[in-house]
Amino acid sequence: MTTPDVDEFAEPLPATRRALLRRLALGQVQGRAPSLMGAVVREGRLVWTGSRSSVEGADPDADTQYRIGSLTKTFVAVLVLRLRDEGLLDLGDPLAKHLDVPEAAGATVAQLLSHTSGLAAEARGPWWERTPGALRPETADIFGERPLIHPAGRRHHYSNPGFALLGALVERLCGASWGEVLAHEVLEPLGMGRTSLEPRAPHAAGWAVHPWADVLLPEPAEDTGRMGPAGQLWSTVGDLARFAAFLLDGDERVLGAETLAEMREPAVAPEEGDWDGGYGLGTQLVRHGGRFLYGHTGSMPGFLASLWVSAEDRLAGIALANTTSGPAIGAIAADLIRIVAEREPRIPEPWRPLTEADPALLALTGPWYWGPRAYHLRLRADRGLELSPAVGGGRASRFRAEQDGTWTGLDGYYAGETLRVVEGEGGAPAHLDLGTFVFTRQPYAPGDAVPGGVDPEGWRPL
Repeated sequence: MTTPDVDEFAEPLPATRRALLRRLALGQVQGRAPSLMGAVVREGRLVWTGSRSSVEGADPDADTQYRIGSLTKTFVAVLVLRLRDEGLLDLGDPLAKHLDVPEAAGATVAQLLSHTSGLAAEARGPWWERTPGALRPETADIFGERPLIHPAGRRHHYSNPGFALLGALVERLCGASWGEVLAHEVLEPLGMGRTSLEPRAPHAAGWAVHPWADVLLPEPAEDTGRMGPAGQLWSTVGDLARFAAFLLDGDERVLGAETLAEMREPAVAPEEGDWDGGYGLGTQLVRHGGRFLYGHTGSMPGFLASLWVSAEDRLAGIALANTTSGPAIGAIAADLIRIVAEREPRIPEPWRPLTEADPALLALTGPWYWGPRAYHLRLRADRGLELSPAVGGGRASRFRAEQDGTWTGLDGYYAGETLRVVEGEGGAPAHLDLGTFVFTRQPYAPGDAVPGGVDPEGWRPL
């Protein structure tokens, strides 16, 4: 990545900082939170933190742990995708290939990651988030009388037991507890020394706030055992800022940027009436103020958490509170992004010419025609190509160069499709074949390799 202008790494301007603090203060007052922490990450660096507390002189800071609930799921998803990238599993594998769990035998790994396995939302027995994990000592103990609520793959149905199974999958394939694997393979490489399965001082206490009176009740902080992969972790805004930077650009020691981009692709249609939200592979997807955000929210008794990333703005917002309910934690984190993006829009990186350009690839650039429709083909870095309509909207896509001389579509209609250059006499490019669509240098020229042929009389007036 090209190093941005140094101003991009600076803390927000005074007026922006005041707006951020005001948003945090409103969230703490309106949500009646004992404490509320907020943070902004810009270009991969923590540039602002703020806090509000009901105890004077006891404001939390970037090193104070909060329980982050279902944000844990994104960490578990990273572990599963690591196993996929290492060739130890395939996302299309039925869970039964790796685990003996009859209740979820028909679900695939991808369906568990995207909450389309059809499994029930909650675990068997008393409220698992407030009771000891010892009540469910084995994987089979997490299932109630109706473990399967919907047919696998049919619809999105959020399932905490589904992620408990993914944690068990990690343990089976790695030969260690999911917490140990997480610490060794993710937390340590990313420098997240203040993220743990159990609270470590300094940490916030979890509270419930009475719905009709300004009084508090302490919440339990149980070790949830087998259900831990669904929401066990504790972390800080300092550590979550590192995780946000990782979710934005990747880290080859953990996961590359290409796999992280796969995690934030919509894997399932949103629920009816919720067309501003969706789910990828272990990541929630939302639209807020016209921005596409990805990350996750979380809740456990006594705690709320949210982390959103805007790739377009290269910003992340984090919000943590120590109350069971009250603050609109997801909206607060999203608003922290909005405030900075609107008040201090990102300065584009300077245009720079390519360092090298293959003459054969330069010869491919310029206008091409899909029938009568004009397109432009441009050469990008690393021998990549970009195809876009010459006028108006249409099927645009970027393409990654492959070792065999073809290109693979990265986005849009042609994502995953293969682009080939078909040579004519003398080895010169004759046409492009894109998933069987033929692009020629002239619109429907006689003699071109257009499927169905071209009328020999050619173009004519009406």
